Amino acid sequence: MIHPSPAVRSLTADVAVIGSGLGAVAAALSAARAGRKVVLAAHPHRLGGQATTQLVPALDEHPHVETGGVSASYRAFRDLVRDRYDGLANPGGGWVSRLCFEPAAAEHALRALLAPHVASGRLEILTGLAPRSVRREGARLTSVRLSAAYDGAPVTELFAEVFCDATEAGDLLPLAGTPWVAGSEGREAHGESLALPGGPHPGAVQSCTVGFVVEHTPAAASDPEPAPHGYEQWRERQPFTLEIAGWDDRTHRYRMFETGPDGHLPFWTYRRLRDGAALGGPDAALINWAGNDYADLSSIDHPEQAYAEAKRLSAAFLHWLRTECRRDDGGHGYPGLTLAPGIAGTPDGYAEEAYLRESRRLRTPLPVRQQDLEPVSGQARAVNRPDSGGLAMYHMDLHSRVGHPASAYAPTAPFQVPLASLVATEPDNLLAAAKNLAATQVAASAYRVHHGEWAVGEAAGALAAQSCLRSLAPGRLVRDRRELTLLQTRLAADGVPLAWTLDVPPGDPRFVAVQLLAAAGALTGHRAAELNVRPQDPADEAEQKALWIAAARLSGEPDGAAIPAPPPADRAPAWGDLAVSLVELVRERLSPLGPVTHARHA
Repeated sequence: MIHPSPAVRSLTADVAVIGSGLGAVAAALSAARAGRKVVLAAHPHRLGGQATTQLVPALDEHPHVETGGVSASYRAFRDLVRDRYDGLANPGGGWVSRLCFEPAAAEHALRALLAPHVASGRLEILTGLAPRSVRREGARLTSVRLSAAYDGAPVTELFAEVFCDATEAGDLLPLAGTPWVAGSEGREAHGESLALPGGPHPGAVQSCTVGFVVEHTPAAASDPEPAPHGYEQWRERQPFTLEIAGWDDRTHRYRMFETGPDGHLPFWTYRRLRDGAALGGPDAALINWAGNDYADLSSIDHPEQAYAEAKRLSAAFLHWLRTECRRDDGGHGYPGLTLAPGIAGTPDGYAEEAYLRESRRLRTPLPVRQQDLEPVSGQARAVNRPDSGGLAMYHMDLHSRVGHPASAYAPTAPFQVPLASLVATEPDNLLAAAKNLAATQVAASAYRVHHGEWAVGEAAGALAAQSCLRSLAPGRLVRDRRELTLLQTRLAADGVPLAWTLDVPPGDPRFVAVQLLAAAGALTGHRAAELNVRPQDPADEAEQKALWIAAARLSGEPDGAAIPAPPPADRAPAWGDLAVSLVELVRERLSPLGPVTHARHA
């Protein structure tokens, strides 16, 4: 049967964001906030990715998240989630995170953040569409064709100046002819201790998980359904257990509802999303555990099959929990565990999409590596990135990889999102806006969590908007120090931190100046050795020189040059005050390029 060619609807935007997850939302929000016309095209009908359709609304974050190290918009997202629960700090009471909640709260918060831009006409949101093909003209991507996944589905062709790939698996990269990599680059490529031995292993993609939400209602216990096909094999191979190998090379033993024999909190409250004692009704918990971690097939190479099998694995793990799991009282099985589709937001209680821990990634000559994120002796931060577009912090956490069952772990120091890592080598107007930044498999495992993906998306959206505003390709903009300073000023003015300075929050009038100069390399001495920079303390002669040199860099002066020092004062100026004065000089020097954004949070 010959199907007629579907009608094609054309849309035009300054910035096109393809994807539905936290990176996509942050990119669209950032670009629209900068005054650009944005179209966000999502495959699922719900926005939020990890926090909604992938059923991981227990936020993986760093220990400083309540006071710093995230942008104003990410903090607004967290605040809006808590507002849905009348300000309750942790509605789920899960101990894996400071903020565990139901997926509906995340979707409501994200829609609320985007609503003003939708109302203004700057942002249009399309759902139910996935990228199918692209058009290129030389080095530029001109349009992306999107449709639903059935024959004869209407086609939307989206034209834009800059495109942000915020899909979960980097789906635009192969369509656009962009060099990309997946799996492990191998230890020989960059000398990373956590990379797999030898050369590249492109199929060794990290495991995915189809999580599910269950309630515990013993009074409603019912006879379990028959075990899924392959149950016995998975039970032994995974294995199904409440014990798990810890990062400290010891086995951690858990119990379901009681404290474990090693003092560990209960398995049930690990990712609990709803605390019935605080909210009324039954508890509800997300099950995302080593037992239902799926690594038989690559979720990048075989997405549909991997999802189907990962879901069957989760069904098998649930069967084990209901029938064979050793009870706290010595029996076996918890038949009162029942799927909670109303909380999951799906017909059966299983995640709509698999939680992907890995994406296709931009292939560039200088990706972010394990060594770039590791602690530096005597320093509180990882290696400084002068082209920073945001912050993140999470350990390098590699789950089992296809063909390689062992997990791997290494700590990190607080690190940044380098803007250069978001720019594709070709086409020159394509940006990574999620887990697909130019980082090795090892380094990308530290960026993949909620706030990391948000930081990447927010930086990409701002870079895309600035590219449109300045009529410069993103890569050229990042390489031009003066243009980069204009972009970083806008980011900081929007409450995006560029360097780890916990005691200078976005509401501080010194925030923009401190962020710009710290990212340009001004932190020395004790200010480099701790995350608090104490802006009120005096700057000695060496610190003043470092600030002046950093200001010269921001102005595009040759490295090592210095903006002329102010006249000698009776006493050393406060470090933060000098920073503000120097950034005012930078603004004056850059003013011929156009208006320089001033701090909105001052």
